[in-house]
Amino acid sequence: MLILSIDTSTASCSVALHQGLQLLGCYELFTERTSAAMLTTLIHDVVQQAGYELMHLDALAVAKGPGSYTGLRIAVSTAKGLCFALDKPLLAINTLTAMAEQVRAYYPADYLLCPMIDARRMEVYCALYDTTGRERQPTSAQIIDQTSFSDWLKEGPVVFFGDGAAKCKSLLSDQPNAVFPAIHLVPSARTVGQLAVQAYADGQFEDLASIEPFYLKDFMTTQPRKMVL
Repeated sequence: MLILSIDTSTASCSVALHQGLQLLGCYELFTERTSAAMLTTLIHDVVQQAGYELMHLDALAVAKGPGSYTGLRIAVSTAKGLCFALDKPLLAINTLTAMAEQVRAYYPADYLLCPMIDARRMEVYCALYDTTGRERQPTSAQIIDQTSFSDWLKEGPVVFFGDGAAKCKSLLSDQPNAVFPAIHLVPSARTVGQLAVQAYADGQFEDLASIEPFYLKDFMTTQPRKMVL
């Protein structure tokens, strides 16, 4: 199967092309604000450079969130538009699950993985996974303080990573079981595509008419107006 994957969950933008589990190509941009505008160009280039055309795709996959409101909206709408135009199915992958997939092979079985995406102030989008990829704590928005994850940290090591982990490090790094990798890790279409292969095999296709980004929280653009009586 030939699957094109898209991820613009954060400031970075990436597209990847997989044939089964084999990565044929991946383009990534890390330039804030301009990357989403380049999404269609990256899609065209990665497919063409691999020697294919869009009509050859068997499916498209998208990182559905959580993450940036604007980035998620652009990615999902672009993927839906291509699926409608090409008459192809769509697969939607949790961004945090795909982030955990990037690192799970590098840690022992007793470690837990906590991908974090920056939300606002001291709030992050996060979840917990074990090194088999099994979800241990579902995706949520949390305000981080010194007591966050205390029960999990008593049980064993927890690896915190992603741009949300950077701002939490000062609060959690005094915990002996809190692990903060030195490498800066961002969501990538590479692992979205890896997870999409299994989702395709399982027939986990989205309803194109109803799928929406996984915002996790309502987006407030303005303060609510006061009613004058």
